[in-house]
Amino acid sequence: MRIGISCYSTFGGSGVVATEVGKALAARGHEIHFFSPSVPPRLVGFEDRINFHEVRASPYPLFEDAPFSIALGSKIADVAEHHGLEIIHAHYAIPHAMAALLARMALGNNLKVVTTLHGTDITVVGSDPSYLSMVKMAIRESDGVTAVSEYLRQETIRLFGTERVIDVIGNFVEPPRKGCPECRGWLAPKAAFVLTHISNFRPVKRVMDVLKVFEQVRKEVPARLVMVGDGPDRLEAEAYCRERGFAAEVRFTGKQLDIDTVLACTDLFLLPSATESFGLAALEAMGHGVPVVASRVGGLPEVVRHGVDGYLESLGDVEAMAADVLTLLRDEPLRRAMGEAARERALGTFAEGPVVDQYEALYRRVLGYDEAEVGRPAGAEQHA
Repeated sequence: MRIGISCYSTFGGSGVVATEVGKALAARGHEIHFFSPSVPPRLVGFEDRINFHEVRASPYPLFEDAPFSIALGSKIADVAEHHGLEIIHAHYAIPHAMAALLARMALGNNLKVVTTLHGTDITVVGSDPSYLSMVKMAIRESDGVTAVSEYLRQETIRLFGTERVIDVIGNFVEPPRKGCPECRGWLAPKAAFVLTHISNFRPVKRVMDVLKVFEQVRKEVPARLVMVGDGPDRLEAEAYCRERGFAAEVRFTGKQLDIDTVLACTDLFLLPSATESFGLAALEAMGHGVPVVASRVGGLPEVVRHGVDGYLESLGDVEAMAADVLTLLRDEPLRRAMGEAARERALGTFAEGPVVDQYEALYRRVLGYDEAEVGRPAGAEQHA
């Protein structure tokens, strides 16, 4: 199949998933075309059957803001026409699905559109009256719609009252790459434990809760905290560490491509978010055999099993989370058992192969492929 994938070029979960799905599809022989403002972080190296198309919205004096959606729709239409794209997989309803639908209108053909809902496009952007009608249209007019968790599927139905079929296709992780063996020595001198948090440092991630949990833990056991990522709450977080006198025990790394090395040195992962539609960062930690302590919100209970892979506590309950962390750090057999259970769940239930199988099946269904045929949709011979 010839597939276009439109996604954000950020370090967030949607960009990671979109990129990894595209790479896996290319490895299976499909022709993949990525559309994004810049190269997604996970799209590194030169690989066969993978093409990247940069989308730039040109400024114009009459425009208050450069119209990215129109530029994206125009780029999709151009590439689809000249490369014979059959389907566009849009990650996020706005602007990606809307731009794909706009491209289909411009082409006047039967270009198929599959939209994956990742969370904030429904729970934040979608519920904003300024965008509500457009999100509804994107969901209604897409040929296929998926959500990354059952929680998000139910939220979409509740917020938009849609009766259309929404397939739940979760995120996935690959077997972790080997990390740097020396990192443990400089991250945690004197055999201190390593706690890690990875996010975009937005208010919804509650990075201050991460610090408050760590503040309690460090008083009881030797520990270091690694804060991976960047965003609007980083300055406040760094200032808090300095004011409370434990800045030397917290390492703010900024954005990192080599997550494997960080997680390979981690004893426990913290994710006290206000909401998570899935929790890809938690799943990646689990893939490394790292137990997770997180909020019992959104789609996280579909990923982390309380008392098996880690612990889930009420939103904002810093004391309970700190107690969970201390329990795991003080009980090495328990921590190892939970870590192994987490690894088995991540690499089994959320393995790459079955998830990509689901996307392939959805594409074929949308394109009208004969189930007995691996090649083209009916009538493709005449089109060719």
